[in-house]
Amino acid sequence: MKRLIDTTLPWLALITLGLLTGCASKPYDYTNYRACPPRSILVLPPLNNTTDMGATYGYLSTVSFPIAERGYYVFPVAVVDQVMKENGLPTAGEMQQVSLQKIHEIIGANAVLYTTITQYGSKYQVLSSTTMVAAEGRLVDVKTGTVLWVGKVNLSQGTSSGNLLVDLVATPFEQAINQSTDQAHGLCVGANAVLFNTKDHGLLTGPYFPQDQKP
Repeated sequence: MKRLIDTTLPWLALITLGLLTGCASKPYDYTNYRACPPRSILVLPPLNNTTDMGATYGYLSTVSFPIAERGYYVFPVAVVDQVMKENGLPTAGEMQQVSLQKIHEIIGANAVLYTTITQYGSKYQVLSSTTMVAAEGRLVDVKTGTVLWVGKVNLSQGTSSGNLLVDLVATPFEQAINQSTDQAHGLCVGANAVLFNTKDHGLLTGPYFPQDQKP
């Protein structure tokens, strides 16, 4: 399937990524997943365990596409968020406490994706800066409460070129740009691509994935 994600990075960028799903050489155990294969997935706003107030919705806005690309119907995250708020659940923590029975009765989703953000944002040093995104995901069957899948991702992008003169000029400029824009939001696109698409650790292909594209 043709990818619509642009993974091109700036010339100064040094990228380090890690899919933290236990032992990297051991494939994920998809027994529960295959026993209760979902067709539709409800993505709840993620818990934010960072100090960046924009992390929840900066990350949430990039989740739907890679899941849909794997062949699932994804309930519109903005609509779900608004419905939850209108029903007296203003925070991600409160939304994630809604019972699976209620989700099944009201929305009819087959599975719910719970996520937690553990790192989000940029850190600055004298000659370098690093933007980081780290998140954990847990897919749960709505009818039985069975955990179908768990995954973690840690993605970082740095700006040290190794050239002292270049870094002295580039780092303050990079810091000014990062402070006026959400650089971590852009990195979330790559983080979710890794989280959901990595072979033997990501989501299995769903019922709407093109048959001629299946591995």
